[in-house]
Amino acid sequence: MFTIIIKENTQEMAVAAFEVLREVLDKKPNAVLGLATGSSPIGLYRKMIEDHKQTGRSYKDVVTFNLDEYVHIERNHPQSYYTFMKEHLFDHIDIDLANVHIPNGNAADFDIEVKRYEDELNKFHVDLQVMGIGSNGHIGFNEPGTPFTALTHVEALKESTRNDNARFFASIDDVPTHAVTMGIASIMKAKKILLLASTSYKAKAIAAMIHGPITENCPASILANHPDVVVIVDKAAASLIADEKY
Repeated sequence: MFTIIIKENTQEMAVAAFEVLREVLDKKPNAVLGLATGSSPIGLYRKMIEDHKQTGRSYKDVVTFNLDEYVHIERNHPQSYYTFMKEHLFDHIDIDLANVHIPNGNAADFDIEVKRYEDELNKFHVDLQVMGIGSNGHIGFNEPGTPFTALTHVEALKESTRNDNARFFASIDDVPTHAVTMGIASIMKAKKILLLASTSYKAKAIAAMIHGPITENCPASILANHPDVVVIVDKAAASLIADEKY
């Protein structure tokens, strides 16, 4: 079930997203958070850092699981998702890095790695899963065609996804071709999901997610079957649903 919140811009989105997160943390200081990378959650992470510095909220008991990581990219590579999380969040709050879980993109055996990550995830119950959405409707790195039953796995990235991410690399040739990602079934286990999207580039994906049909051609469409999904979008991302009342 979707709760849809439309804001003027990304700054207002970040404020609204943090209100959702704060409600979870106020009730459960040792919450389990599913985290995401990319431009969508950066404003939320800034609000988390601001809150930590201004109110002294502690994250030392929080446990985190990231959605994904590129395959065959060094952990400390500037574009690894481990580096992203440290630069945009972890280096600025008091989180215990022992409680941080990010897939190993340089695993010696990925069959072992995906099972390890799923097994670790199953020791907890994610209280809030933060995510964005790809222009093709992917969630995590679950590309169109990924079975809804998929658990953590290695996913071959579509060219559209690689092109979307090429701006972070020197050239398209440097963009990884695969990623380790939580599966759709893994994501759906979360108690609550917070999906963030901005710009008109995401408008078609948002409309497809909300209006359906529920199809593996649009992985995000399965979220309609989740009991608690908060969707926060700016007006551009909501342009194809903006005439409706929420």
